[in-house]
Amino acid sequence: MGRGRQKAKHTKVARELKYNIPETDYEQLERELQGSRPEDGVDELSKWSEYLDDEDDADDTWRDVDQRRLA
Repeated sequence: MGRGRQKAKHTKVARELKYNIPETDYEQLERELQGSRPEDGVDELSKWSEYLDDEDDADDTWRDVDQRRLA
């Protein structure tokens, strides 16, 4: 495609994007913004509690590694 045709095509697309406003579905937007809420009082973090228990042990491991590097 030549430069003139390419520029004309880009100009046409830019004009369509600038002046044509798409329909907004406000009900769908509202559903997306509300998001999902925890059901039955289940907390999101409780799903990952098994991984959170070992957090202190992981910190100790990294401290041991750092001390070995310094020695």
